[in-house]
Amino acid sequence: MTSPPDHPEPSARPHPEPPPAPPAYPTASPTPPPYPQAAAAPPYPHPAPQYPGPPQAAAPVPPQYPGAAPQYPAAPPGMAPVAPPVPPVPPVPPQHPHHIDTDRGRVFLTDKQRQTDATAWGNLLLHVPNFLCSLFVVGLISAFFGGFGIVVVLAWIASGALVFHRPTESALARHVFRLRHPTPQERATLEPVWREVTARAGVEGRNYELWVEDSDALNAVAAAGHIVGVTRFAMNGLPNGELAAVMAHELGHHVGGHAWSSLLGYWYALPGRTAWRVLKAGSGFMFKISRAFGCFGIGFLFLVVGSIGLATISTFYGLPLLLLAVPYALAAVGRRAELRADEHAAGLGFAPMLAAVLDKMHRQEQWQQAQLAARNGGRHVEESALARLLSSHPDHHTRLHHLQPYLQPQGPAQQR
Repeated sequence: MTSPPDHPEPSARPHPEPPPAPPAYPTASPTPPPYPQAAAAPPYPHPAPQYPGPPQAAAPVPPQYPGAAPQYPAAPPGMAPVAPPVPPVPPVPPQHPHHIDTDRGRVFLTDKQRQTDATAWGNLLLHVPNFLCSLFVVGLISAFFGGFGIVVVLAWIASGALVFHRPTESALARHVFRLRHPTPQERATLEPVWREVTARAGVEGRNYELWVEDSDALNAVAAAGHIVGVTRFAMNGLPNGELAAVMAHELGHHVGGHAWSSLLGYWYALPGRTAWRVLKAGSGFMFKISRAFGCFGIGFLFLVVGSIGLATISTFYGLPLLLLAVPYALAAVGRRAELRADEHAAGLGFAPMLAAVLDKMHRQEQWQQAQLAARNGGRHVEESALARLLSSHPDHHTRLHHLQPYLQPQGPAQQR
């Protein structure tokens, strides 16, 4: 039998040698080498010199008074020393009864900032005859322009919109009403009061412009669409509550439409008034010339003027006769507008202040009448009935009478 081949025995697997041991670190730092010591100073042959120190200041000796110290009387036993009296603090002057607080926070505006009441509509209707007369005058002037005459008429009609034009309002305030812009100090006085007035009315106060008139009279004015003017005396001489009443009255003219309707009627009546003044001046001049010819000249002038007047009245169906009654009707409407403005101010809570202002204005009018009587030798000048009918403001007693419902104390049932 064949023996299996001899296979070599596998060699034994070598075992890994253990890792070398880490080097031994020194456990303590080596001792530092000794530093060299400083050499000792050699001894001096003699002791160190002694330097003199700073001189010692002697304590000041108080001067000796020639006599003995005065002896002040001591307080008697059992009594404490009395402190000197403290001067009393002057009392704070009380505020004026018509002073109002102008520190207001949130303001609520109404939906209806302006309206046109019956007084404003009546004012516009009464100016219709003046408007037609002015239109006739403008039509006569436009005849000199030929084919462009219609353009002149339309331009004059459209010029009424200038009443609401801010630059035009400023020009009217300066040159017609003699107003000026307030200084920073005057604005600091007017604006808080104006904010209080407009806040009570629920109106946006920034839509209006405040102006000042250099006058010592107690007065104010509401003009065009956005002008509120007060006199220098009203601004500086009235408590802020009474100044607020004056400004609330003028705001009533704006809110009711009285200011813009009056200015618009005045604007459209201006050509007719100008023509009337020219005719009046021409008639006066012709009358002076006719007097040179005696009665014949005067009679001839009256005949000519009467014929022209009769022809005008018959041509316009008696409309010129209405012009004679228009000033009285406009004055009546103006008086009614003043009463409505008073009611507007009283409705905002300024009735007592407004009554005080009316009293001051009444005393001012009496003083002016006394001055006029003194110039006339002590003879009092009575106002005629015709002048009272042409007055645009009610008398003092009428205005106070219409304020009485707002001046009476309200009960609990009426305050709700």
